Amino acid sequence: MLLACALMAGSLLVIDGAQDERPPQPSAAQAFSASARPSAAPAAVLPLSRSVPVRLRIPSIGVDAPLTRLNLDAAGALRPPPADKPGLAGWYGDGTAPGSAGTAVTAGHVDTPTGPGVFYDLGAVTKGDLIEISRADRRTAVFSVDGVEVHDKKGFPDEKVYGSSGLAELRVITCGGGYSRRTGYQGNIVIYATLTAVT
Repeated sequence: MLLACALMAGSLLVIDGAQDERPPQPSAAQAFSASARPSAAPAAVLPLSRSVPVRLRIPSIGVDAPLTRLNLDAAGALRPPPADKPGLAGWYGDGTAPGSAGTAVTAGHVDTPTGPGVFYDLGAVTKGDLIEISRADRRTAVFSVDGVEVHDKKGFPDEKVYGSSGLAELRVITCGGGYSRRTGYQGNIVIYATLTAVT
């Protein structure tokens, strides 16, 4: 039931942008398809027990960021990391821990008033790229990207993004889509990824 509290997070996670140049956006070819996820192969990895995540790496776009615990605000929206720490990413601490069975949620800024945020290039991630989450138990959960999509905040597909298949899955979310200086970003970029290795 904790996940139900987080369902509003994606549709409300809006961070004002300060950049005139638009960050990368995923192409239609990167859309998520459950039938194509790498974990459907016989070599699927068993979920790990719960452990606090401490660092997130996306080698393909040069992200190597510490993780902080994020909570929901009074309206049920996920609070983003502090805007004065653009290189910091966060994870929903009352939800699934990355690597455990279920859908873990991480988020970060695409940009801030002072410049690009930790996930500025998130839209350039492609299927098959790896995401590594270092955990407090000294294990690293390695996720393979199943898809990258941009969703309008008004029609955000909560069940698709936050629903659980029973596998150990990860979502990485930032702002994306259209942008206006009056209302900010109109949507969210979402990475769908599945646990495929543990080191």
